[in-house]
Amino acid sequence: MSKNYPTPHINATPEDFAKTVLMPGDPLRSKFIAENFLENAKLVNNVRGIHGYTGTYKGERVSVMASGMGMPSIAIYSYELYNFFGVENIMRIGSAGAMSESVKVRDIIIGMGASTTTNFAVQYGLEGTFAPIADYKMMKTAIEEAEKIGARYAVGNLLSSDIFYNANPEASKKWQALGVLGVEMEAAALYMNAAYAKKRALAICTVSDHLLTGESLDSAARQNSFTEMMEIALNTAINL
Repeated sequence: MSKNYPTPHINATPEDFAKTVLMPGDPLRSKFIAENFLENAKLVNNVRGIHGYTGTYKGERVSVMASGMGMPSIAIYSYELYNFFGVENIMRIGSAGAMSESVKVRDIIIGMGASTTTNFAVQYGLEGTFAPIADYKMMKTAIEEAEKIGARYAVGNLLSSDIFYNANPEASKKWQALGVLGVEMEAAALYMNAAYAKKRALAICTVSDHLLTGESLDSAARQNSFTEMMEIALNTAINL
């Protein structure tokens, strides 16, 4: 493990983090999880307002730290956690926009893979296209935990997009035709960082809005009501 800590983004030591870190995009969601699910949660990072906490869940040590929005942001935090702070597993827990009729608002999407519009993989100098995928054990465990609580979930491909407000209103249709379940903005970079660091990653997203029906949840609901997703992620974390 590199001794390159603290970093410009994380003012902590490896001992401050558990082997598994849950990463919501929103710092306030990180705070919500720490205050409502973890016991003896301690703030271990707050650089740039990115709340990071470590506590225990059902007696097991777990960390939760925000990633910010977009692939550049989660790429920085996950790279540092994997390579400088000794973290082995990172689970993105966030929101996604549904792109398929098979999923509904408040359903959970477990990201088997993450297609992307980004050029993040260019850095690896590949003579082809890299397919970012989840860690199988993490995904299998998350599916088992979703089954236990009777959650409504789907397993499949996410689209990690660089663009939230797309000037092309037809942009999603080609991805829909290939069976992509939902669009978000972080998973592909996380999966690539995990692959390069030989660590493990998984994205679990709650559907917050639907591109086909126009239904959506407000920001307060996104921040505080995704409790099924949080429970699945925490139970996965302590069973790895």
